[in-house]
Amino acid sequence: MWERIRRVAASDRISGLIMLGFALAGLVLANLPWTAHLFETISETQLAIPYTNIDLPLGHWAQDGLLTIFFLMVGLDLKQELTTGSLSNPKAAAVPMLCAVGGMLVPPILFLSVTALYSRFAPPGPGLEQIANGSVFSFSDIAQGWAVPTATDIAFSLAVLALFAKALPGSIRAFLMTLATVDDLLAIILIAVFFSSLNDWYWFLGIVVCAVVWALLVRMRRVPWIAVGCVGILAWVMMFEAGVHPTLAGVLVGLLTPSREMYGEASPRAERYHDKLQPFSSLLALPIFALFATGVHFDALTPALMVSPVVVGIIVALVVGKPLGIMITAWVTTHIGGLSLPRGLRVRDLLPASCACGIGFTVSFLIASLAYTDAELSAEARFGVLMASLIAAAISGVLLHRQSQRYEAEQASETEGKRSLEAMSEQVTTLSDGTQSVTIEAFTQEQLAQIKARKLREKIRQRRHDDRT
Repeated sequence: MWERIRRVAASDRISGLIMLGFALAGLVLANLPWTAHLFETISETQLAIPYTNIDLPLGHWAQDGLLTIFFLMVGLDLKQELTTGSLSNPKAAAVPMLCAVGGMLVPPILFLSVTALYSRFAPPGPGLEQIANGSVFSFSDIAQGWAVPTATDIAFSLAVLALFAKALPGSIRAFLMTLATVDDLLAIILIAVFFSSLNDWYWFLGIVVCAVVWALLVRMRRVPWIAVGCVGILAWVMMFEAGVHPTLAGVLVGLLTPSREMYGEASPRAERYHDKLQPFSSLLALPIFALFATGVHFDALTPALMVSPVVVGIIVALVVGKPLGIMITAWVTTHIGGLSLPRGLRVRDLLPASCACGIGFTVSFLIASLAYTDAELSAEARFGVLMASLIAAAISGVLLHRQSQRYEAEQASETEGKRSLEAMSEQVTTLSDGTQSVTIEAFTQEQLAQIKARKLREKIRQRRHDDRT
């Protein structure tokens, strides 16, 4: 049974659909008349840790507590990628790394531009903006959500890739994984810098002590798991008390875990721990977080919600801004910056995958709850993230499917050409005078045209690649 659970958790497609199902369930349960009150009661039930100042409702425990497992996975994955993975070779990973930066810079610009247009031209008047429930806020209040559309959800984007792009080359998947990994790192830095309110210095001293003890314990030949668990919980408490978002404790201890083989082990500890934690993250932490993150009650789910400045700004930023930033950066770095993509991959081939990067979801939900102190603004921001993610998933799904079909057609054409070459046979006959005659089957005009077209495509690709390098 445990092996089956691990296989389900390891499937980007299944785990992504489970998380989406929980997100939609949260939105429905929080707004149906006969379930809204019960859902709100459960979400607001307080749970405290004895002898500490930590007293949070269950909804916040899902965000600040359970989500730490996901961030621990991110930390372990980052450490492995930085040591032996795609990020260990900066030259090879330069283009997707820079594309991740471009994909995080353009969405805030578009979000602020859209909301500024609402502030200037839409009612109730200059400098003011009205959201779906009729409440009026200043442009500066709305602009606090600039960071919401910056993050990419790696699990969902890979799930879309797995669903619609089975025939795509591995270089596109590798590009998307590298980009999303760097995107996660940048989102972590953004949360730490812009959404932390620092408290007394001695809490940070406690964080350092926990980090050192963790690093020592996980490097022992026999890891004392009870002690490691206690240190991890203490690091989380220290982060919370220090004013830093506590989920970043998971990233910190993940980055301190060994990512190379030790004591004759068959695989690195960071990789093994990542695999063991995956079922808890994919099937427990993320679905429950998505349930409470989207479980926000609206006064009325009306069409006015879809034209709210916050919702429209986030949709435009994620659906348009993400792929726009990635594609512009990819073109500039390859055509002007002198960098190159993997052989056979062109900038235009990245468009479907870059559209998948508009799926914000997990980290965007978290930033939405941190960016806005007003509950209604936070609710609209999370609704905007959900709508933008669904739209981006639909667009990227269609584009990836078409791209996958094109690659399948090209592969079929090449396979047919090879078969034609293999089918060519020599027929040897002996004449009456003893002379041997060799007859070779000729190509048809259609076969010759296919071979010439294939060779021409290969020459063009090689020439483009040589020009770039």
